Amino acid sequence: MHVFIRIFPYVRRYPLLAFATLFCAVVGTLMVVVFPAITQRIVDQVIGQKQPEMLLPLIGLGFAAFVAQNGLNSLRIIFNNHFEQRVIFDLRSELYAHIQRLPLTWFDNRATGDVMTRLIEDVTSVERVLIDGIEQGTVAVLQILIVSGLMLLYSPLLTASALVPIPFLAAGALAYTLTARARYRKQRKAVSELNSILHDNIAGIRQIKTYTSEEREHARFDRASDGVRKATLTVMRTWAIYQPGMEFISSCGILIVAGVGTAQVLDGRMEIGALVAFFVLTRFLYEPIGKLHQLNQIFQSGRAAGDRVFEIMDAAAEADEGAGDHCPEIKGHVVYRDVAFSYDANLPVLHDVSLEAPAGSMIALVGPTGAGKSTIVNLLVRFYEFTGGSITVDGVPLREMPRKHLRDKIAVVTQESFLFNGTTAENLRIGKPDATEEEIWEALRAANAEAFIRRLPKGLHSQLGERGVKLSVGEKQRLSIARALLKNPPILILDEATASVDTATERLIQEALDHLMANRTSFVIAHRLSTVRHADQILVLERGRITERGRHDELLARGGLYAELCKSSLIESGAVAVAG
Repeated sequence: MHVFIRIFPYVRRYPLLAFATLFCAVVGTLMVVVFPAITQRIVDQVIGQKQPEMLLPLIGLGFAAFVAQNGLNSLRIIFNNHFEQRVIFDLRSELYAHIQRLPLTWFDNRATGDVMTRLIEDVTSVERVLIDGIEQGTVAVLQILIVSGLMLLYSPLLTASALVPIPFLAAGALAYTLTARARYRKQRKAVSELNSILHDNIAGIRQIKTYTSEEREHARFDRASDGVRKATLTVMRTWAIYQPGMEFISSCGILIVAGVGTAQVLDGRMEIGALVAFFVLTRFLYEPIGKLHQLNQIFQSGRAAGDRVFEIMDAAAEADEGAGDHCPEIKGHVVYRDVAFSYDANLPVLHDVSLEAPAGSMIALVGPTGAGKSTIVNLLVRFYEFTGGSITVDGVPLREMPRKHLRDKIAVVTQESFLFNGTTAENLRIGKPDATEEEIWEALRAANAEAFIRRLPKGLHSQLGERGVKLSVGEKQRLSIARALLKNPPILILDEATASVDTATERLIQEALDHLMANRTSFVIAHRLSTVRHADQILVLERGRITERGRHDELLARGGLYAELCKSSLIESGAVAVAG
């Protein structure tokens, strides 16, 4: 019940729709009293006492009752669906907003397909609980209460007979409920794993085709799909025992009523019309009980899905220490003092890193793979939190700046430029949502990207495809640079921005980067000498420590790790020959 209790704050936001739904449910359910009464009168008076003139009025009354009942049910469904869709919209919106506030460490341990499953499918399962559970559950309980009251008026003894199966039905429902959670959680997990594989394979379809691994991936997909099949069959096998078992117990209740009621009629203690009416009421009693059993299955599935939804909602979001206290204009003077970082206590990544980047300067970070270069810049953007030392920007401690204000002042250009499945203009306006087309073209010219954008069928309004699939690596990189230029931040991070391109494309990108880095504090991670040789300071990292620092010529003359990297081509010459 904990999951459903957490849903009710969302339900309370729409009291008018809730009241309208409940009103239609109550009045519509009250109409069930009409048909048994009409049945009794037809049997006892129209047939038993030969009063045919009463038949048409009674049928007319029954017709009016059915019109009212079904008309109110139609309104109830309309109101309830509007009500539930608003609630589920709020839940999905808040879940997505919370996901965006989660730290990157949370995403490091989650498959994208799993997150998508929770946001779309699991929320939809919770929606089914709301729509079917609140709507049908309320109607079912009301009908049971109303019908039970009517049955008592007809015959307390028969009512007691009709209620004999109730303890057994309750026991069966309890047993099913207590054992269902593990089954449904296993099913939801299996679906999530299948979606994760599907997402990865669609995103990596080029790699699958390149390495001709279609059959292997198909086999991996089939294994995950088989896991869903087995988990679903486990759920349905239990349901196949539970649901017919409950129907059997209900049917036994009808037989008990038939036996006791017939005995009362034979003894003259009950008229046959009243017994027929009581049979109708008995059906009306067991019908909603059957619905409650079906709703129990939906509840168990929804509870498992709700657990997964609220597991994300309970994950700690990024804390914004000092938010609103320090929002100064950032110039870009960055200082690291004895900074340490580790993903956990057993995995230290950085040790006592100290550096100073005056505003407008260029700092190059070089070193072997895994030395900690990307970690240093990730700490500046607060993708991760350093575990020791301090970082300041223009003298203000990093943790005293609101994350949004800090990130608004930093642009990042990575090796793999991510483009969304939208138009050129939409991708560029991520950096500046209110940018005019003139500003966009100016940024494209500075990024050496104007020519190929003008060649596109619709120019700025051409669809680029998922991840910019319609562009080359170099074109995507220049668009990423144009996006950073449009944002116009005081601090710039270039993480392997010229990697994986040919020499001609590198020249174009390097010219664009020269425009981009002008008058900005730039942190450059690169394996291309042409990118780092003109840096104001080159920092050489090894195993999470800065082992050398200085300008290009100084480090070459020193003959240390930097010189070794240059000679061994770990820093590639690119379009510029290696000096010395």
